[in-house]
Amino acid sequence: MVNGHFVSGNRLTLLQNGTAYFPQLICDIDSAQSTIYLETYIFAADEVGRRVADALERASHRGVAVCVLMDGFGSAHFPLAWLNRLREAGVKVQWFRREVYRFRMRRYRLRRLHRKLVVVDGVVAFVGGINVNADTHGDDKQPQPRLDFAVRVEGRIVQEIQAVMMRLWSSVTWAESSLRGDRLVSLIRHRRTSDTLPDLQFLLRDNVRHRREIERAYLRAMSGAQHEVLIANAYFLPGMAFRRALIQAARRGVRVVLLLQGKVEYRLQHYATQALYADLLAAGIEIYEYQVSYLHAKVAVIDERWATVGSSNIDPFSLLLAREANLVVFDPGFARELRGGLMAAIAHHALRIEPVDWSRLGWVARLSSRFSYAVIRMMVGVLGYGKRKI
Repeated sequence: MVNGHFVSGNRLTLLQNGTAYFPQLICDIDSAQSTIYLETYIFAADEVGRRVADALERASHRGVAVCVLMDGFGSAHFPLAWLNRLREAGVKVQWFRREVYRFRMRRYRLRRLHRKLVVVDGVVAFVGGINVNADTHGDDKQPQPRLDFAVRVEGRIVQEIQAVMMRLWSSVTWAESSLRGDRLVSLIRHRRTSDTLPDLQFLLRDNVRHRREIERAYLRAMSGAQHEVLIANAYFLPGMAFRRALIQAARRGVRVVLLLQGKVEYRLQHYATQALYADLLAAGIEIYEYQVSYLHAKVAVIDERWATVGSSNIDPFSLLLAREANLVVFDPGFARELRGGLMAAIAHHALRIEPVDWSRLGWVARLSSRFSYAVIRMMVGVLGYGKRKI
């Protein structure tokens, strides 16, 4: 592991892809002495999931208090045998909103735990977009990792991250015990005011006090951009304010670069995103589609001094429904390292979408994009967010 970057007394180490992330995570779990908190959207029953589960079991056998919170939808297929084995080892496991298959449509049932956070002994934290699952795709001879990032953090901000995770763990415990109402709302609302310095911020998106915290951080940074806005995001379908900020930056002479999903993972989302291409390209924004594997990153760098790494996509489902967590870093060294990884991905593994080529797109593709975009807008309206235009 490299020495990292020191920001406000915190040491930050950027980890690209699971090849860097999981060995470091397992090493820190194996070094744990007192507590481990882990939150994830997906905990898969694959080789990587097995390695992480084994490390959690070893920690629990050593007497470490281990708490694992998984999303009820993303980890719906977590094997019962694995669950029993973890609990037999003393690991505490809970789900965030596990009852998602009932037919009755309720907006709160669609609110997911999309955060990917780990805190070990209150001194080391991981913040990013990497789930607990194997991240390679392609044939067996040349598997390619998803492009993704996480940050390993040591320093006083870890206490804030742990406090956030402990509060959610406690609130889920109350909910599972049917002790809802005012006591649960009080538990969620009383988040400790952050005492972290402005150049390192841990930002949340939830449905109580922090509904637009991450989105506003992006908007503030883009409005002040002078040279370059570089965004890599797996599921990109921003609202009007976000798109306006991108276009205004480009018209000010700022280079705006988007690295987006090239492989079709979710068709509706993929084609809806492409419905935005014409306006963005017309404004002079550069669009690249990642080709070699799936893009899973949720990161950005602005003017090589502002950077964010986290779990939040720039789409209505992340920005309006999911619990998310991003780390925002004001540090030129960290920003340049993240930018270097993104520019290398663009240079070697991405295809640029040229305006002239896009203008020649066939009518079937155009219709698919417009239809997909309309469907997502309708879904957002049905969920009660119609005033938040996308």
